[in-house]
Amino acid sequence: MNNSLKVLLSEIVDYAGLFPPSQVTMAVAVQNFDNYLRSEYAWMLGRFVVPIARLNEFSKHAKPLLDGEYLWRLSVLASEDLVETLRAIERFNKANDGKAKIDSLEIKVTEASEIKSAAEFLPSEINTYFEFPQEDILTDFITALAITKQRAKIRTGGITQDAFPSTDAIIRFMRMCVAANIPFKATAGLHHPLRCVKPLTYETNAPVGTMNGFLNLFLSACLLRQNLNTPAVHRLMSENNGENFAFDEDGISWANQNISTNTIALARQKNAISFGSCSFAEPIEDLQTIELL
Repeated sequence: MNNSLKVLLSEIVDYAGLFPPSQVTMAVAVQNFDNYLRSEYAWMLGRFVVPIARLNEFSKHAKPLLDGEYLWRLSVLASEDLVETLRAIERFNKANDGKAKIDSLEIKVTEASEIKSAAEFLPSEINTYFEFPQEDILTDFITALAITKQRAKIRTGGITQDAFPSTDAIIRFMRMCVAANIPFKATAGLHHPLRCVKPLTYETNAPVGTMNGFLNLFLSACLLRQNLNTPAVHRLMSENNGENFAFDEDGISWANQNISTNTIALARQKNAISFGSCSFAEPIEDLQTIELL
């Protein structure tokens, strides 16, 4: 395992098995997460994603598995009642001290002013990601995040082709986050390492569409961190051949671009934090197929 690849992929996948297209039961999801925590690829695993409305259901199924050997980290999707969401998080963290911890919160907003209002209630120990409409002018949202020192969330796909934003839209979002030093996470449509045409769900005769790759997205964030205005980011977001990447201890090479391991580490820490995926196995299997793992 090259150091540059290890830095790029560490804690990169937030497991969202409860959500489409996998949409497994809570019992299956918590058992899967426990298995992943004990696997050889646990270093790639981030948080268990769960709606606050299902937190009690999670506790019921996870209780026998929370033995303290591994700390379960959770990211919770807030309800419309933020105050009650925060109370539920506090109760959960006290009840599961040393075994499980909610340290990440995801909130959907439609107006930039909602970010400022919510930030007044948010505890500093919980990293909060705000998802907002991508078709709107982003400046107000990004400014609000920068002022309140909060984080961003972008939806990069879904179970229909129209749920996938354009490459230009994703790049614009990442460029603004990097420029403002705002951490962000992505969700949906990133099961595969490289841009590809695949079925959008696991159903028989599922519709096929173009999907973004998580290597494309995260390496593009690294490239933007290195050179905010580089035009090469558009080609990198569309790269579909794993043989065009070279990983070594000092960094990653692609085309005529070189990204140092230090830059990757900084981008992962300051900007591109993780991506939510309903599958943890599929990204690993694909990385093995292109001989990166």
